[in-house]
Amino acid sequence: MISATRLAWLQLRHGKSRLLVAVAGVAFAVILMFMQFGFMDALYRGVVNVHRRLLADLVVVSSHHRSFAGVTRFSRRRLYQALGFEGVASMSALSTGLARWRNPVTAQVRSIFVIGIDPARPALDVPGVAEGLPLVRHPDVVLFDRFSRPEYGPVPALLADGGEVVTEVSLQRVTVGGLVELGTSFGIDGSIVTSDENFRRLLPGYPDGAVAVGLLRLVPGADAVTVRNALAAGLGRDVRVLTRQEFIDGEVQFWATSTPIGFVFTLGAAMGLVVGGIIVYQILSADIADHLSEYATLKAMGHTNRWLSRMVIMQATILALAGFLPGIVVAWRLHELTRAATRLPMGIEPARAVMVLGLTLLMCWLSGLIAMRKLWAADPADIF
Repeated sequence: MISATRLAWLQLRHGKSRLLVAVAGVAFAVILMFMQFGFMDALYRGVVNVHRRLLADLVVVSSHHRSFAGVTRFSRRRLYQALGFEGVASMSALSTGLARWRNPVTAQVRSIFVIGIDPARPALDVPGVAEGLPLVRHPDVVLFDRFSRPEYGPVPALLADGGEVVTEVSLQRVTVGGLVELGTSFGIDGSIVTSDENFRRLLPGYPDGAVAVGLLRLVPGADAVTVRNALAAGLGRDVRVLTRQEFIDGEVQFWATSTPIGFVFTLGAAMGLVVGGIIVYQILSADIADHLSEYATLKAMGHTNRWLSRMVIMQATILALAGFLPGIVVAWRLHELTRAATRLPMGIEPARAVMVLGLTLLMCWLSGLIAMRKLWAADPADIF
């Protein structure tokens, strides 16, 4: 007796054009899911580029802080006060703001994210920062993020050619002394890093004594949560004290819940599932309707609804696997093109590939179960 798996394959292969349409529909759903999840993952990874590279055990921010790209400030006095608490070893700070960058080639002007650090107090574990700290001690010298969008100009190429890159930031003449590797996000297209003194020259309206993010290093063996609680109780209400992981999680949570972007990407992936499921349902339902008499014959021969259902589920499984393979290949190529065009950290990780495969199988199985209702109700006597 022929197996349900072999019969499922023969049934699909019999209608080649229908099979191709079903595979294309599944592949489309797979591509859409990969792209939506890829964009969402790039969003969440991109917005915490700096967060993950902070040289800090605890982070101090303004009580009004919501996102790193948003400009909030608090008094540096709070950091000096924090040094008096047990367990705190050292402190450093970041000043952040937006300035106007002039493309050194085209002279076009656009906003750029500026990070100011104290060269004497390391704050960022970012490639290029340690090497560039001696340079930014000089007036009007900045470090340019090599992953900034092309609209800011071919700065890395100009430096590689050995030329001096001189441009303007907020009408202030600056020299690009080197490159760093920060990366872009949905909120930041390009960045420069400089000293805190140069930062205030570029943003003269920035209040004296103000910082955007405070970074605290703890003595070895100190418990971060215990020290955080003590600082939260002892410092003023104008600041919040977070562990580094809480700082990262808060940024991701802000973009996921307080902006429409996270919802849009999730909805896009869900729509891919719905579209693919409808296509698979239509294909399987039409196949069952066209071969209802054959199914009735099988039932008359003694095959149970369970056996026939297993055959339809196998058809759905074959469609899922056949559509997933070309879908992941196309999605991988689209990820490469998107990464090159946008500088977003997009890639297909094994865990996401397994997740999309599971969703694809679930989509096809549910469609098969819905399509089988007509098969379960089929009575051989009525059909013949």
